[in-house]
Amino acid sequence: MPTEQPATVEQTAELRTYYEKDGDIPTYRKQRNFVIFMLFLGMANAYVMRTNMSVAIVAMVNHSAIGSEQQHSQGGQFVWSYKTQGYILSSFFYGYVLTQIPFGFLIKYYGAKHFLGWGMMLNSVAAFMVPVSAREGGPVPLGIVRFIQGLGEGPIVPCTHSLLAGWIPPDERSRAGAAVYAGAQFGTIISMPLSGLLAEYGFDGGWPSIFYVFGVLSTVWCVLFLWLVHESPKASERISQTERKYIEDNIWEAQPADTGRTPFLGFARSRCFWAIMVAHAGQNYGYETLMTMLPTYMHGILGVDLKANGVLSSLPYLAMWLMAIVFAIVADRLIRRQISITATRKIMNSFGQYGPAVALIVVGYAHQSLTLTIAVFVLGLGLNGAIYSGFKINHLDLSPRYAGLLISITNCAANLIGLTAPMVAGHIIHQGPNIGNWRIVFYIAGGVYIFCATFYNIFASGKPQW
Repeated sequence: MPTEQPATVEQTAELRTYYEKDGDIPTYRKQRNFVIFMLFLGMANAYVMRTNMSVAIVAMVNHSAIGSEQQHSQGGQFVWSYKTQGYILSSFFYGYVLTQIPFGFLIKYYGAKHFLGWGMMLNSVAAFMVPVSAREGGPVPLGIVRFIQGLGEGPIVPCTHSLLAGWIPPDERSRAGAAVYAGAQFGTIISMPLSGLLAEYGFDGGWPSIFYVFGVLSTVWCVLFLWLVHESPKASERISQTERKYIEDNIWEAQPADTGRTPFLGFARSRCFWAIMVAHAGQNYGYETLMTMLPTYMHGILGVDLKANGVLSSLPYLAMWLMAIVFAIVADRLIRRQISITATRKIMNSFGQYGPAVALIVVGYAHQSLTLTIAVFVLGLGLNGAIYSGFKINHLDLSPRYAGLLISITNCAANLIGLTAPMVAGHIIHQGPNIGNWRIVFYIAGGVYIFCATFYNIFASGKPQW
């Protein structure tokens, strides 16, 4: 029978005390921190490439021509309905979900580093094709290019989880996981305001410069990652045998033996695994609703101009980034004080999903005040940062060995649900871009959050399984 993880946490502290006397551990720590930093930048890079279209499409579309409530067109050259915009924004996620499970399975045998680095390289190169595909072909070729970008970005989450599983001991996972995955918010914070400025002042007509600039930056990260990051402590030439033993003992010692077979049937029968999957799906639906539609809401309902749109839309993600770190520190302290990992994950996840649910339900009644609207979004997404110490890192608790595969399965399912968010929103707003229809969009997302958080609280566990 699996044992509760705090025993492993105690072992971690004993090993750290013993090995730090040797004097070599700081070298491992530097390597570990560098890997965390590069994965943080990689996650930021991924979300920059994912979210820049949300701002760019505001500049690309002639909103007066499609009946926006705010009749101040930004001079966009394309007459694409809200429904068409929803399909364009969703096309990225079709490619993204296709590569989740295949890479999650392959990284167990071939490692994660190269799949991640070269996948993001494909994403980067495809970004340069976005302007020409939109101008010369229209929404269908543009959707195909975004689909290809999604294919390249597919390995980011399973590969990141796999690398974290190989580098990070149990009592540091909340902080390390939050630090890395908070890169998503950092990327969004960078992407939205900078995309707004580039759309207004950039070269080649403004909005195309968004994809050229970020494409170059993403390519640079890919080269540095492939050159400097190692698959695991075992693969690093800078780490001594003592340090290798430290990290391997921390991560693998208390885990069930590797039978050589992937326990797919065990995954399917596990209620705690299904709890993560449901929570992940709810998170993606709510988050994708905001990430892809918030700039459109700010423009169409609140009348925010293009330059201010990116800055204001990024503020909730700044709150989420900062609060993710705070919640992670609290979570690791709870675990070190012998609060079970199961209880800690459920506490964090409750903050992370009930909080934004309430905010989404309330925000539809705050549209008369831009300040109040932003405050509600900031509070809701700030609390959402707790999910990185909740379900998001829970895969590593169940099995470091299969963490990459486990999250590839839940991330695939979650993104299949998430990609429907902009389409659902687009269809609802297509009926009329008024506050009544936007409330429906927010009610749906809030309800999904509440159901999935409750399911997680009933069935989740922090005990090692496989």
